[in-house]
Amino acid sequence: MRVHTGDKPFTCTVCKKAFSQSESLKIHMRIHTGEKPFTCTVCKKAFSHSGSLKNHMRIHTEEKPFTCTVCKKAFSYNGHLKRHMRVHTGEKPFSCTVCKKAFSRSGSLKKHMRIHTGEKPFTSTVCKKAFSHNGSLKKHMRIHTGEKPFTCTVCKKAFSHSGSLKDHMIIHTGDKPHSCSVCKKAFSHGGILKKHMRIHTEEKPFTCTVCKKAFSRSGHLKRHMRIHTGEEK
Repeated sequence: MRVHTGDKPFTCTVCKKAFSQSESLKIHMRIHTGEKPFTCTVCKKAFSHSGSLKNHMRIHTEEKPFTCTVCKKAFSYNGHLKRHMRVHTGEKPFSCTVCKKAFSRSGSLKKHMRIHTGEKPFTSTVCKKAFSHNGSLKKHMRIHTGEKPFTCTVCKKAFSHSGSLKDHMIIHTGDKPHSCSVCKKAFSHGGILKKHMRIHTEEKPFTCTVCKKAFSRSGHLKRHMRIHTGEEK
């Protein structure tokens, strides 16, 4: 009858939250007491709710009872299936309050908000440089560790970033995917195309701090500076 009357006679003595059943109050009290009576028999991790333990056990059993009706992909948790379904429905329920860009995951929105807030919660333990994303910090740390996990399958040369390996592979394939929109000349790297385009745009972004003469390439400016420094050519 409490379902119909809304009566909640069981009240938490700590936070005053009320419940319709004594068992619900008992379970709630574990938030305040920290009691975790349900323990995993495999890894000994403890939980406050039997349902949480049941969900946890799927890590060990690899049980995936929730299946996508569209692509048949299976998941261990209903929440993961619900999130996956947005791939098929295109639903994006999480919107940025600043620029209104929408996301399918709350975590993606959280990361995006750092663009607006400037928050950089991930800091290098070596040089203290901060980053907005954990992945960016992970890549940065390779400068300090010297780790190069990406290896060329042809010459075995190793790189710290996947993008560097991708650029390197062009040496072996001879591929030139970057084409000039003006003269159609092709280049192996986007950076080379960017330099080439200055021929057409006449852009000269590198300026001498002494005589203010401008150059289209940093190498040309460096060579020019020898006039002022007296350095031998």
